[in-house]
Amino acid sequence: MAGRVQRTGSMAGPREQPAHEPTPSLVPSERQKVEERQALSAEAVAETLRLEGRNELERRWQALAWSALAAGISIGLSLVAQGVLRLHLPDTSWRRLVVSLGYSVGFLVVTLGRQQLYTETTLTALLPVLDERSTGLLGSALRLWVVVLLANLVGAFLFAWAAAATPVFSPELREAFRQIAHEAVSHDPWTAFVKGVAGGWLIALMIWLLPSADVAKIWIVVALTFLLSASDFTHVIAGSVDALYLVVTRELSPGGYLWQYALPVLAGNTAGGVLLVAALNHAQLEA
Repeated sequence: MAGRVQRTGSMAGPREQPAHEPTPSLVPSERQKVEERQALSAEAVAETLRLEGRNELERRWQALAWSALAAGISIGLSLVAQGVLRLHLPDTSWRRLVVSLGYSVGFLVVTLGRQQLYTETTLTALLPVLDERSTGLLGSALRLWVVVLLANLVGAFLFAWAAAATPVFSPELREAFRQIAHEAVSHDPWTAFVKGVAGGWLIALMIWLLPSADVAKIWIVVALTFLLSASDFTHVIAGSVDALYLVVTRELSPGGYLWQYALPVLAGNTAGGVLLVAALNHAQLEA
């Protein structure tokens, strides 16, 4: 039998066990622990995310919109956390690294709160389409993306307006927000697009890793979103909170926001999520 050493006589050694079978000497409770500690296979991860995507595609658009609106508002907490850290840290060469940790806060709320964020749905909504090759599902995926994106941006605008136009934050903290926002929109459109590809890839990769992360989910989110911020990659929703803050304060025109930031980053995030994660990880399962 393949995978085992055949006995050829009394001198034959003990049989080797196939790699997928626990050692026979393990008691049932130990066997269970071994199975629980085994990492999910790529197929299991893909199936988990495919089922999640299927559920998202079948949700009513009103439910998607409310969840996405909440995500757009929640992601604004990344700006708040970064602003607080920037305000209270000395202006040193390492301040940016520490401030980047604050970027993770909004993503933690969105991810652990199961709110709909556009850059996450580029992966989950596409997997059922790739698996079933259905034009009907493709239409549902496009509907989901449009609803989630628009509601995310509305939520981002509401947060930016509250941060800039109400006294909820101190003048000193609002100045920190302004500085962060100017840095976020400092790229030309091509650079914003390229950095958006990397940002979309990191976020979709984060979603791919979560099913097998178990209790380490928080650290996966923190590590990858910290890397996104520290590397100065762009994210269409989190960055829109920053850019829309400048729109509210009249330091950036709505047209400048759209053409200089929103559209290039949206295209980059979509390409990063769809091409570099969804398609490639699906391709390895089909190979």
